[in-house]
This record gives sequence, structure tokens and C-alpha cells, in this order.
Amino acid sequence: MTDGQVPRPRGAQNGNARNGNDNGKKPPTIYEVARLAGVSHQTVSRFLRKDPAMRPETTERVARAVAELGYRPNRAARTMRTRRTNRIAVIFPGSTERLPARILGGAAAAAHEAGYLLDVVSLEGDAAARAERLEALLQPESADGILSFTTLGEGDELPAAVAQSRVPILIDGVYDDNMRSVGAFADSSLAADVLRYLAGLGHRRFAHVTGAPGWASARHRRAVYEATIAELGLESCAVVEGDWSAGSGWRAAREVIAGSGATAVFAASDHVAYGVITGLQSLGIDVPGQVSVFGWDDADLSKYFRPSLTTIAVDRERQGREAVHRLLAMVRGEPDVQRTDFSELNRIVLRESTGPAPGYRPGGAR
Repeated sequence: MTDGQVPRPRGAQNGNARNGNDNGKKPPTIYEVARLAGVSHQTVSRFLRKDPAMRPETTERVARAVAELGYRPNRAARTMRTRRTNRIAVIFPGSTERLPARILGGAAAAAHEAGYLLDVVSLEGDAAARAERLEALLQPESADGILSFTTLGEGDELPAAVAQSRVPILIDGVYDDNMRSVGAFADSSLAADVLRYLAGLGHRRFAHVTGAPGWASARHRRAVYEATIAELGLESCAVVEGDWSAGSGWRAAREVIAGSGATAVFAASDHVAYGVITGLQSLGIDVPGQVSVFGWDDADLSKYFRPSLTTIAVDRERQGREAVHRLLAMVRGEPDVQRTDFSELNRIVLRESTGPAPGYRPGGAR
């Protein structure tokens, strides 16, 4: 190398500097997309915002141009121009190890469809640590909106930072600090319909295996069970305290239910129901020939269990989607989206684990 020459950095090449693309070309712009599609750049912007007022044929032309050019929106530039981050934060209490996958999946899908990224945040630690974490989220450069699935203050009192925030906040308190369902999300009214259905199949003697009593949903399900039994003049042979586990259902079945005379069992969750069924089967008791069993949640295994489990399905994905739609309406300054009644999100799924009471003949005496 002669004097005055500057050594070329390792990996440098002749010609144009590489700009992060394998072919060395600059990424396509919105104007190039517009030219290829034969529309204005404002129309391309409307397409990227998913404007529902666009004509289908125009949407299709722009979509083809975007795909052909491999165009990707420059989010950083858009943030500077619109002062929007196109991000929303979703807050859950405590550790992220037990996040409700169905609600989160529905929320993420709704956010992505609207062109937003979704950040999941957990509030952990003492009150001071939570407040500091929350205050950082409330800065406009952090997120366009915040959706919290837990309360953010003590009771109905909001922290000053939340009450005065310029960032729209939707608090849809689903979980307490221990990820237990609270409020309307602990609604259990549909259990009464299953009990009425079984009463219509001749069942008169029932048992209930509860969830852990520290959960509002467990307490509500027990309350609905007891109220419906009384309303219909049925007999409750046993109420056994469980802990949401299959083991608690197994023990309840073998130690209490098998000798109680009950012909139908309401298990507080599908996992409890699995235990009840296998516990009864281990004693030679046929389900549903001798005892019917139903659960709650419609867990993935329930349709494949033997017998397949009658249960109550909860549309958590829809809950997550609707919460995001309501938040985005706030971000855009649009009217509030009407929330679906929680009872409409639950539905009965009849399967093989329930049937007529032993000796029951429709239209005749038992």
C-alpha cells in the first residue's frame, strides 16, 4: 500500500454502498407504489390505513403493487410525521409466565389487522415499582393507547398519572394480581342452563366439585349451582372443595361422589372434570351411563377426551379482539364500541359425557 492510500475496511465493495438490501437498491417508496398502481400516494396511504371506504378494485391494485415491489411502510418516518407510534401496550398483572393465550391472541390479531404492533407488559413488584413502570408507559412516545386487563389503582381510585394521561387508556379489569378472573369475566350464569338441561333428562341428584375458593369464578359457579338446585327443587348430594386440578376431581369422585347417589356432576373446570371422570371410571362407574359429568372452559383436550366432555366454552379470543377495538376507537376519537354482553360470549357444548339419568324414559316414569 503506497503512502496516502486509505485502507479499505474489510468487507467494503466497489460501487454503491449497500443499504441493508441484498441487491444494494434502496427500498421502494410510497410514490413508486402509487405509480405502479396508477393512483395517488394519498390513496396508497389510505390503503395502508385499511380505509374501509376504498373501492375494492383500487384496494386490489394497490395490494398488487405493494406485493410486487416488496414495499414496507417506514414506521419511524410515519411516527415523526403523525406523532403516532402505531403501537399499543397491553397490561397484565404479575408475571408473563401465565398470560391468557386466547385473550392475548385475539387482542394481537385485532391490533395487527389495524396496523398496530402490540407490546405485552406485566406490572410486577411493589406499589412504587408498578407506578414507575406505569408512568413510563404513559408517555406519548411509548404507545398510542394502553389496554389494561387489570385494575391500575386501589379500588375505583386511579393514580394521578393515569387520570391525567394524554395517552388513551382502557381498563377492562379481567384479572387480579394473581391472574384470577374477576368482575363480569367471572360470570357463571350459563351453568344454570346446563343444570336445567340435565334435570330435563331426569337427573334429580347432583354433586359439585368447586374450584379454588380464592377465585371469584369458583365462588360464582358454586353460587349458581346452589341457587339453581334450590330453584328447581333438586337434591345436592355433595359439594366438594377442589383446587382446579384433575387430582382434586379424582379424589372427589373416589372419596365422595361415588357413594353419594348423585347421577350428575358439575365440575368447576374441564381439568377437574377429567379427574372426576377418570376417578369414577377407576371404580367401574360408567360415564355417562351411570353418572353424567360436565365442566367449564372447553379446553383443547375436552373434545378428544373419552368420553368427550360436555362443557361451557368461553370465547376469550373475541374478548381480546373487542377490547382492542374499543381502545382503538378511543385512540381515533370515535364513538365507543358497544361491548358484547359477557353472557353472549359463553356457550354450551354438548358432548358424550352427559346423558339421561339411569332408567329415565322420555315422556314416561323413571
